[in-house]
Amino acid sequence: MTLNPDHAPLDVQDAPLPDMTHVPTPEPARPAATHLRVLHLEDNLLDHELVRAALEDQLTPTPEFLQVEDEAAFRAALRDFRPNLILSDFSLPSYDGLSAFEAAHAAAPHLPFIIVTGAMGEEVAVDTLRRGVTDYVLKQRLERLTPAVRRALAEYAERDRRRVAEAEIRALNQTLQARLRQVEELNAVAEERRLKQEDTARKLAESLTLQKTFLAETSHELRTPLTALLGYLRRLERETGESQTLSDAQRVAQNMTRLVNDLLQLTRGELVQNIEQHFVDLAELLRAVGRDYGVAVHTPPLEIVADPGRLTQVFVNLVGNAVRVCGSPNLVQIEAEQRPRDQGPPEISVRIVDHGPGIPDEVKPRIFDKFYRGKEAGSAGLGLTIAQQVVTAHRGRLQVLDTPGGGATFEVVLPALDEDEEDDLTLLDQPSED
Repeated sequence: MTLNPDHAPLDVQDAPLPDMTHVPTPEPARPAATHLRVLHLEDNLLDHELVRAALEDQLTPTPEFLQVEDEAAFRAALRDFRPNLILSDFSLPSYDGLSAFEAAHAAAPHLPFIIVTGAMGEEVAVDTLRRGVTDYVLKQRLERLTPAVRRALAEYAERDRRRVAEAEIRALNQTLQARLRQVEELNAVAEERRLKQEDTARKLAESLTLQKTFLAETSHELRTPLTALLGYLRRLERETGESQTLSDAQRVAQNMTRLVNDLLQLTRGELVQNIEQHFVDLAELLRAVGRDYGVAVHTPPLEIVADPGRLTQVFVNLVGNAVRVCGSPNLVQIEAEQRPRDQGPPEISVRIVDHGPGIPDEVKPRIFDKFYRGKEAGSAGLGLTIAQQVVTAHRGRLQVLDTPGGGATFEVVLPALDEDEEDDLTLLDQPSED
């Protein structure tokens, strides 16, 4: 350290002042002191007054001084006066400057400490500075005291600013490290979830593949006996003549064959689209389905352009499901009506009404999904999917509603005959003049 260099004028208020209340830990940062308290360890009152006069004329604001002469008073002042700067004689009758420095250094390691003494050899001065004393000034050169004080306070202020900055950097680093640990933990959780989702997706894909394979193989296996059964029924009809029983049996076998073909299409990811439309007596078609299942049918005469086999497949599925869920055909009925033209486009509404347990609201949006079975573990989960595709292919819609009083109602809405189609149907019904 250079001994006592001269400095340009500098007011004390330009830099923070050291405060003895500061505990030498980096956090939290304390505000800078604005009032300079000078503790002077000096047994000579005249020397104290000279030091005081040298500083009071040069420092702004005017510092507050406290003079002590022995160790006990010095230690008490460290605790109670809380100085920002310590000036000390090197040698006193009952105490010395180096001992005072060690006491001050233990209380506040960076507190500026300047020795102001009458005589000091160069070796002693160097040893003093090596021990950590801020500076020394000879009493006969007091004009250098003010620059030494200013330099000491400036160095302290710089050290304090550096300490605060380092503390903030450490705090920021700790915060960043904590955030990085959080990110790593979140990444680990996300990776674990991703692996679980991939495993679940793989298992679902395997399950769907097995299900499709089973349905495809089952469909192929059922085709042969159904084809043979239809052949036997047609042969029996030729040999014995037509009868309602044989007609119903052939109709059921044809519906089963069509269902098997649809299952095969759906397992291949294909839609049910092959629709062959004709003029159909919808009322008679509904009565036949009701007769097969023993449910009541309420319908006026209704004519429609549609695929009779496909519509039979739809209503057989809906009525069969309703009877199975309710446990009795007496709790199921079929209702049909044609809505008046003044209420919008002509439409026919067919409702399969049951008074069973009903369908929960959270299930309704998924009930037409492929392979969705709900509580019907014995089904393949394709019947309602096929029914919806058939109705959509007829430019209609299929929806599920709540039955008043409890239960579920599946409503099939189909476009009714327009005026031109009704005229064509009338012409077809008229007897030929030949």
